[in-house]
Amino acid sequence: MKMPGGTPAPPPNAAKRRRIPTEDVGYRHHTRGMATNWAAFAAAEPDLATTVEQRFRAFPHHVLVTLRGDGSPRTTGLEVRFLNGELWLGMMPGSLKALDLRRDPRFALQANPGPDTAMAGGDARIAGRAVEVEDPEVKGAYVKEVEPPQPFHLFRTELTEVVRTFVEDDTFLVVQVWKPGEPVRTLRRA
Repeated sequence: MKMPGGTPAPPPNAAKRRRIPTEDVGYRHHTRGMATNWAAFAAAEPDLATTVEQRFRAFPHHVLVTLRGDGSPRTTGLEVRFLNGELWLGMMPGSLKALDLRRDPRFALQANPGPDTAMAGGDARIAGRAVEVEDPEVKGAYVKEVEPPQPFHLFRTELTEVVRTFVEDDTFLVVQVWKPGEPVRTLRRA
């Protein structure tokens, strides 16, 4: 079968087999290559970093979003660790989320909102790239601190965005957005 202009039509299942490109996808041109670790973010914006870290430390389980092979989102539960200036993601061996991150390192991480609607400290979200760590020395240091079940996948994060949303004075919805190389932008909506 031919398409208009004489081009052959793709097979019916071509969309399923097509690989999703990851370079330059999902990042603004000016932030590409400017990802940073947790320590650099905390040094640049200590108040926001402290509040966001407290939100993640308040509860053990959070929601991780990765990209499946077809580009659709996958949401899964995850525990995170803040150690030695890094935000770490540990996963069971062969888990789908680990395989997703190996294929496409982009992720979003949503803090657990807690058991009610109070959301003390607001809502927190982190986006970036997850880089798998295979260095035995680095993994060994992590194991000493965390004592995870083994074997496991370990990912170090490179942040591309940190967002905090909260209600101020029962009047304003406040959104704080940080990106590498930029100051925190604060948006208020009545």
